[in-house]
Amino acid sequence: MDKKIEKKTWTPKRIGYIVTGVFITGFIIYNFAFVDFKSTLNVERDKLTISTVSKDSFQEFIQVSGTVQPIRTIYLDALEGGVIKSVNLESGTNVQPGDTIAVLTNSSLQLSVLQQEASLYDQINNVRNSRLNLEQNNLRLKEQLISIGNQLNLAAPEFERQKSLYEKELTSKQEYHQAKENFEYQKTRYQISSESYRKDSVQTINQLRQLDESEKRMFRSLDGVQSILDNLIVTAPINGQLTTVELQQGQSINRGERIGQVDILDSYKIRVSIDEFHLSRITTGLEGSFNFAGNTHNLIITKVYPVINNGQFQVDMEFTGATPSGLRRGQTARIRLELSDASDALLLAKGGFYQTTGGNWVFKLNEDGSKAVRQDLRLGRQNPEYYEVLSGLEAGDRVITSGYDTFGDNEVLELK
Repeated sequence: MDKKIEKKTWTPKRIGYIVTGVFITGFIIYNFAFVDFKSTLNVERDKLTISTVSKDSFQEFIQVSGTVQPIRTIYLDALEGGVIKSVNLESGTNVQPGDTIAVLTNSSLQLSVLQQEASLYDQINNVRNSRLNLEQNNLRLKEQLISIGNQLNLAAPEFERQKSLYEKELTSKQEYHQAKENFEYQKTRYQISSESYRKDSVQTINQLRQLDESEKRMFRSLDGVQSILDNLIVTAPINGQLTTVELQQGQSINRGERIGQVDILDSYKIRVSIDEFHLSRITTGLEGSFNFAGNTHNLIITKVYPVINNGQFQVDMEFTGATPSGLRRGQTARIRLELSDASDALLLAKGGFYQTTGGNWVFKLNEDGSKAVRQDLRLGRQNPEYYEVLSGLEAGDRVITSGYDTFGDNEVLELK
C-alpha cells in the first residue's frame, strides 16, 4: 500500500528565497530612508573661508574717496584781454585784498575808452546847454510877465481916474473909453501871459529834472568807462593763498580767460565722488568719518552736485568739529559715509559666494563641521563688511563665504 508523502512548507529553498527578498527589500528601504543621494564633493577645509552668523549692530555705509579742498575759492578771470606788462606776485604767495597780481596793457582798449570819454563829455555839455536855454527862456518869460504887470499897474489907476472924471463930466467920453479899453487889454494880456508862464514853468521843471537825471547817468557811464582800464590791473579780492597759471611778461591773455585763484586756507572741505547708484539716497545732512593722524574726524554733507559724469556725482563734506591740522590741498581721504542709523540685525560677512549665488543660498556647516549643505536664505541691506540676513540662518550658524566657483552643482561638501 502506497504511503502519502507530505510536502514541507518551509523548505531550505523557500527560506532562501524569502531571506533574499527580505534582504533586497530592506536594502532598498534603507537606501531610500538613510542614504543621501545628493551630489557630494570633497573639498579642503584650509582653502575655505568660514564665517559665523552673528547678531550685532548693523549700519549701512559706503566707502568713498574725496579730495581735500579749501573751504572757499575765488577764481581770477581776466575781465579784459591784453598783453601782460608785469607780473607782481608769484603763485603760492599769501595775498591781501587789493594786492596787485599782474598788470595788462591794451592799446585798442585805451583808445576806445578815450573815444567813449570824449563822446560822453560832448553829451554832458549838450545837457548843460539845454539846461541853460531852458533857464534863459524861463527868465525871458518872467521878464515879460513883469513888464506886462507893470503896464497893467499903470493902466488901472488911469482908468479909475478917467472914470471918476467922466462921472463928473470933466473929461470926454472918448478919453474915458480909451482908458477903459487899455485897462481891459492890459488885464487880459497879463492873465494870458501869467497862464503861459505857469505852464512853461511846470514844463521847465520837468525838463530840468530829466536833464539832471540824464547828466547823472552820463557821469556814471563816464565813471564806468574810466574804470574799464582798471580791469587791466588784476588784484587779489580776498585774503588767501594765490595760485596762478604760468604767467610771463609779454604773454597774451584773452578776455574771460582764467589766470588763477585765491584759496581761503582757514578751513577745508572734502569734495567726494560717489557712484550714481547711490544718488537717490544721498542728501545734505548725511554724516561720515575718516581717520587722519591717528584720530577719527566727523564730516557732514553740505552740498550735493546732481550732475553725473562718468557714472559718478560729487558732494561737498565739511568738518563738524575743528579742522585737523596738517591737511593739504589735493590730499586724498578715504571716508566712511553713513546711509542709515544703526540697528540690531543678523549679520553675515561678505565674501565671494555672492557672485555665484546672488545671495539666494549658501553652504552651511553641520554641527561637527564635517559637511556643508546647501541652505536657502534671504538677504537684505548691506555695507562693505556685512550682509543683513532676513531669513534662512540663525545666530551661531557657520557658513562658507569664500567663492563657490569650483563647487559646480554639488549640494553637499565633504570637508577634509
